[in-house]
Amino acid sequence: MLLRWLLTAVSLLIVAHLFPGLLKVKGVVAALVASLAIGLINAVVKPIVIFLTLPLTLLTFGLFLLVINALMLLMASWLVPGFEVQGFWGALIGSLLISLVSWLLSVFIGGMTGRRT
Repeated sequence: MLLRWLLTAVSLLIVAHLFPGLLKVKGVVAALVASLAIGLINAVVKPIVIFLTLPLTLLTFGLFLLVINALMLLMASWLVPGFEVQGFWGALIGSLLISLVSWLLSVFIGGMTGRRT
């Protein structure tokens, strides 16, 4: 759990550095707090939103989950000072990039430790 939190924070920093037009993270502390906020939002708010939008999600064959992920990232940016997302499209693309970078980091870290995450 701690490793996932740190990987998300590093992913935020990497994506913000590579794509400054999408995300802005003002320092490591902001990345750690934003990562914590994203984790809490995904644990508490996201399941409720998924349940409430289940018919729409089924109708779009699950693609609406991308919109939900973007909205969760926007919510985190509203809550965390020093973490900014540039609009809905920035959140949508940013959430995809954060997921990709986080996955790549977890594969790399898992390969180094001999564990699978």
